[in-house]
Amino acid sequence: MFIAHNHLQLILEVAFVVHVLILLFFNIIALPLSMVLFLGIVLTMLIGTLFLVDLSFLFLPILSYHEFTHPFGPLVVFGWVTVAASANLLTEVGIKSTSIKTLTIILFFIIALAGGLMHRSFLVLWFLGWAIGYLIMSNSFKRSTHITSKSILGWGTAGAISFVAMEIFARILNKPILSPLLRVSRIERFSLSSLRMVIQNTSLWGHIQGSCYWGSECLAGSCGYLTLPMSFVQSFGLPYPLFFGVLVNRKDAIDYMLPGIYGVAFDAGYAGLIFLLSWVMIVSCTGFYILRKYRDKRKSGSKIYLGKEALLIGSLTAFLSQSIIGLFIFNRSFNGAAMLVYILLSALVLAHIGSLKRSIN
Repeated sequence: MFIAHNHLQLILEVAFVVHVLILLFFNIIALPLSMVLFLGIVLTMLIGTLFLVDLSFLFLPILSYHEFTHPFGPLVVFGWVTVAASANLLTEVGIKSTSIKTLTIILFFIIALAGGLMHRSFLVLWFLGWAIGYLIMSNSFKRSTHITSKSILGWGTAGAISFVAMEIFARILNKPILSPLLRVSRIERFSLSSLRMVIQNTSLWGHIQGSCYWGSECLAGSCGYLTLPMSFVQSFGLPYPLFFGVLVNRKDAIDYMLPGIYGVAFDAGYAGLIFLLSWVMIVSCTGFYILRKYRDKRKSGSKIYLGKEALLIGSLTAFLSQSIIGLFIFNRSFNGAAMLVYILLSALVLAHIGSLKRSIN
C-alpha cells in the first residue's frame, strides 16, 4: 500500500515524510540566534569549499568534476542569506556584527566566482537569491531599498562584462564548458525540439503513452523526467525507469535546460503542474505571513524567535529562488538531487507553523 509505484508517488511520499520529520525536529530543538548563525556559517563555508575543490578538478585532466552547483546551489543560497539575516538581527538588538557582515561579503564573491565558473545557471540563482534576500531583509528590518535605474544599469553592465570575459577565458584555456555561448547554442539546438514534444503530447495527468523516450514501455506519466536522486531510487531497489544521462545525450528526451514547467507538465500532466504552482504559492504566502509575525514579536521586545526568523528568511529566499529558476529557466535546478533539496527547503519554511501557533497561544 505504501510502496510507491512510480517516480511521482515516491516524490510525494518522500516529501510528506520530510515535512513531518522537519516539523517535529524543528519544534523540539531550541534554535537560538547564535546557533543559527554558527550553523549558517559552517554550511556556507563547507559548500563554498566544495565548489572551489570541484572547480579545481575542472582544470585537472586526471580528475573528474561533479558539478555540485546544481544540487547544492539552493543550499548555499539558504546558508548565506541566513548568515546575512543573522548579522542584521544582531544589529537590530544592539550587537555589533561588522566582522560577520565582512565575512558575508567575502563569501559572496568567492562562491559567485567558484560556482559561476562551473555553471552560468548558478550565477543566475546566486544573484536572484541575493536580490530576493535583500528585498525580504529590507522589508523585515524596515530599511529603504537602494534599487535605482543606475544600480540596475551597473549590475547589467557587470553581467555583460562577465559574459564576455568568460567567453574569452574559455577560448584561451580551450575549455568549452566555461563558454556562455555554448549554453546559448545548446538551448537553440535542443530545447525547441523538446518543447515541441511536450506541447504535442501533454495530457491532464501525464502524456500520451508511447510519446516518451521509453517508446512502447512508456508509462504515460511519471516516467522519470522528474525524479529524486537515482542512487536514492536504486537503494530501495525500485523498478523505475532511470535515464542515466539520457537527458544530456539523447535529444528525443526533454532537454534539462528547458524550463521546469514543461518537464512537470509532461511527466505529471497539467494537473500536476497546477498542484506544484499552487504549492509554491502556499509555501511562499505562509512563509511571509509567519515572517511578519516574527517581526511583530521582535518589535514588541521579544528575542525568542530571532534564530527562527533568520532561518525563515534564508529558507524562504532559497525556496523562492529555486522555484523561479527550476520552473521558469532550467528544470535541472530542481531535478534529481536538487529535488531533494527543494523538498527540504519547503519543509524548512512550513516547519515554522508550529512556532506560530505557540506564539499566538
